[in-house]
Parts: sequence; structure tokens; C-alpha cells
Amino acid sequence: MTAPPAHRSAKGQAAPRNEIADCLQRVLERYFKDLDGEHPCAIYEMVLRAVERPMLEVVMREADGNQTIAAQMLGINRNTLRRKLTEHKLL
Repeated sequence: MTAPPAHRSAKGQAAPRNEIADCLQRVLERYFKDLDGEHPCAIYEMVLRAVERPMLEVVMREADGNQTIAAQMLGINRNTLRRKLTEHKLL
């Protein structure tokens, strides 16, 4: 099995392939194409909302529902995690 292709960083150094970033890039390119000349609005919030919920669901499952462990895995404060879980109606 061969290694996935590397991308070049701004300094020209090889960076490992990031499948999540690649997928998001493809989806956004299709989104802009599908707009067919319409002006996009609130893309930043749209992407964050689309990515955040499934990320929280997977991390909470991997942490067996333990919010302290999940917050550590995510690199965020437990109170921030609780707020995000509430916002996404995952509590």
C-alpha cells in the first residue's frame, strides 16, 4: 500500500494529507458551483455548524459519554463542551 500524497505547506515543506480538509474543500467547491451566480452568505457559521455536531457525537461516543474525557480529547474546557452539547441538543 502506498502512502497518501503529501501537500506542500506555505514554506514548501511536505505536509501530510488531511482527508477532512480535502473533503471539506471538495464540498465547498461544489457548494460554490451549485450557487450558480448567487451570493453566498454566512459560510463560516454554516461550515462550523455542519462539522461541529458530528464531531461532538463521535467524540462523546468514543469517550463513553464522559464529558471530562471528551473535553480533554477535544482540547476544550468542560464547560465549553457542555454549552456546545446543549446548543446542538445533545444533552
